Amino acid sequence: MGRAFEFRKGRKMKRWSAMAKAFTRIGKDIVMAVKEGGPNPEANSRLRAVIQNSKAVNMPKENVERAIKKATEKDTANYKEILFEGYAPHGIAILIETASDNNNRTVANIRSYFNKCNGTMGTQGSVEFMFDHTCNFRIAANGMDPEELELELIDFGAEEVFEDEDGILIYAPFGSFGAIQKELENRNIEILSSGFERIPQITKELTPAQVADVEKLLEKIEEDDDVMNVYHTMVEL
Repeated sequence: MGRAFEFRKGRKMKRWSAMAKAFTRIGKDIVMAVKEGGPNPEANSRLRAVIQNSKAVNMPKENVERAIKKATEKDTANYKEILFEGYAPHGIAILIETASDNNNRTVANIRSYFNKCNGTMGTQGSVEFMFDHTCNFRIAANGMDPEELELELIDFGAEEVFEDEDGILIYAPFGSFGAIQKELENRNIEILSSGFERIPQITKELTPAQVADVEKLLEKIEEDDDVMNVYHTMVEL
């Protein structure tokens, strides 16, 4: 087992506090996918991936169809993906992925969270290099051998394949997403969900009191509607 397995095992997979918040994030992903590649999932691999993820969070089909239709309208706001970087208290690096239709609002909000929680907002590139940008796919196990599947997918970029209680996970570098998605589809292997993660290269262990300081900032950031994902270098207790 490698770093992706340990990251997945050790990370607290916090679910958004309300299902509506998860649906909001899927809705933004749909808008960005449609704006980029059109409303036809057959011709838009990014949209296919988002639709798969909508099923994973039990988003109703009619919600997905309505979001796709709305995304084709000219007056629908386009979301821009913006990456924020900085440090929480005690030297913990934080990487924040956002999708916003108002950059000024998002910048002001993120800066205020750092300021209120004794953190420091960084410049572009200040902490991004500390994380490996990866893609991942979850498929049903269905009796498949993860080790054999890993050998078969190495040529398409797969670096780690392992099984957990919810199926088989495939990890690869960010740039291998399209190749692996296409190969899984060619093999008629159902993709339950897929996405991207940033795995910290080095993590730092803190005392419980220090962890509380960092989590105060993380919680404020995660509650923001423009925030899609938050990654950090703190060892989870």
